[in-house]
Amino acid sequence: MIPPFGSDGLLPAGIHFAEDWNEFTQRLGFSPRRQTLLAGMKRALLSLQEAGCRTIYVNGSFATAKQEPGDYDACWDVTGVDVTKIDPVLLRFDNGRVAQKIKFGGELFPAQLPEGLTGRTFLEFFQIDKESGSPKGIVALALQGIQP
Repeated sequence: MIPPFGSDGLLPAGIHFAEDWNEFTQRLGFSPRRQTLLAGMKRALLSLQEAGCRTIYVNGSFATAKQEPGDYDACWDVTGVDVTKIDPVLLRFDNGRVAQKIKFGGELFPAQLPEGLTGRTFLEFFQIDKESGSPKGIVALALQGIQP
């Protein structure tokens, strides 16, 4: 279950699993901009699901109370994934991940990959607030059951 946002607009520290795609979209799709981003995210998730990915983790302003996030940031668990079945755009990280943003509306990284500046995995990196350095919450979603 995704808990309420705090007074700072962030989720409480930790990984919060959405029950399913329905809860995920109801809790995070509360504006037209967010609904547009969800449509692009769903296309990316279906590609990851087809390749064997079981879980994604969503971060950035999309996992906050911000009304109009510019995009979303997510990372996906590489366990059991056949990268030859993933849309090749999801494996492009050049030019500020512009190809991912154009095709899917956001950026997606392998969760176990180290983030460039800190050396933390993206899963760890996503759980630290950039402004304060304090722990913050992210949303996890199991990909089973997501339908086109």
